This record gives sequence, structure tokens and C-alpha cells, in this order.
Amino acid sequence: MEIFLGADHGGFRQKEIIKGYLKDLGYDVEDLGNLKEEPRDDYPDFAKKVAEKVSRNPAESKGILFCRSGAGMDMVANKFPNVRSALVFNEKLAIQSREHEDANVLSIPSDWLDDEAVKKIVKVWLETPFSGEERHARRLQKIHAIEEELFHDH
Repeated sequence: MEIFLGADHGGFRQKEIIKGYLKDLGYDVEDLGNLKEEPRDDYPDFAKKVAEKVSRNPAESKGILFCRSGAGMDMVANKFPNVRSALVFNEKLAIQSREHEDANVLSIPSDWLDDEAVKKIVKVWLETPFSGEERHARRLQKIHAIEEELFHDH
């Protein structure tokens, strides 16, 4: 599995920490930017890069996005087909977003979480599989049907 990272200036520092942490855990990580701390950068640019990668190969990749609130990154990522981004602020939500929604992009609110909390969230999120329960699978099929309608019928 390949993990794609993206952050604007508000999440840059935390992205750099998590990048090293994930590499230490043995994950294949690609940093899609920003590659330097740039106060005038814009979160949609980096969310788009990550979401495009995950959208093309949702079964074999995951994305992790960092910005101040996490909300902007999450909104952009969820515009892409096959992307299910979750704005996560604790371990319980990280687990649920994987077990129930099979989230493949994690949006981190860097202003609200310290580095150790983010490490725990990222680790549990990556280690938690989709439950495959019928009700959750049915709901994902409905999401897929909406995507088909929106992206393929027009």
C-alpha cells in the first residue's frame, strides 16, 4: 500500500513529523507537498494532488492530509470519485471511519491535535480494516452509485 501525504502551511510541520514516523513503521510514503513551509500556499492544491492519486487506485493507496482545521482538505478530497475522506480528531473516530466507511483519506486538523495524538490516530487508522459488514457494504455501494450518477452520466 502506498500512502500519499499532503499539507499546506498550517499542517506542514506535522506532515513532516508523520512522514518520518510512517517511514520508520515501514510504509511506502510519497509526499505530494507542500515540500517547504510556504505561508501563502493554498490547501486545495495539495488535497487535489493526494485525492487524484487515491482516486486512481483506491484499493491500494491511502492519503493523509494536514491543514489547520482539516475541514478544507476534507472538502476538496471528497470531490473526487472513489475517495472517502474522513476528518478525524480522535482514535475512536479513526477506527470507525475505517470499519464503517472504509475511509481511504484521513484529514487531520493540525491546530487541534498534538503530534503524539496524530501518531496514534494515523497508526490505528492504517491498521484498522473495513469491517465488510453487510450494512456498511450496502452503504458504500450507495455512495458508489451516487458517484456513477454524478461523474459518469454527464
